[in-house]
Amino acid sequence: MTTFDSRKDGFEKKHAHDEELQFKATARRNKLLGAWAAEKMGMSGDEAVQYAKDVVASDFEEAGDDDVVRKVMGDFAAKNVDQSEHQVRRTMDELMGEAIAQIKAQ
Repeated sequence: MTTFDSRKDGFEKKHAHDEELQFKATARRNKLLGAWAAEKMGMSGDEAVQYAKDVVASDFEEAGDDDVVRKVMGDFAAKNVDQSEHQVRRTMDELMGEAIAQIKAQ
C-alpha cells in the first residue's frame, strides 16, 4: 500500500466517523427538542418520552430539518401553544450544541 492509499483510507475513515457523529448529534438534538416541545404542550412521563421519540422519527421523512419543524409546529398549533417557527428553529440550534456536548462526553 502506498502512502497515498493510506492517506486516502484515513480520510475516508475520518469522513465516515464525522458523518456518524453528525447523525447521532442530530438524533440527540431532535430528542431534546421533543422533550422541550412536550413540556411546552403540558406532557410528562411516558407521554413526553413517546413524543420525543416521535420527533426523532419525523426526521426521516425528508432531508434537512423542515420535517421536524413541521411536526413540532403542527403539534403546537393543535395544542394552541404559542411558539413561532423562528423560536423552534432557534431552540433547535441551541440544542444542537448541547447534543454535541453530550455525544462527546460519552
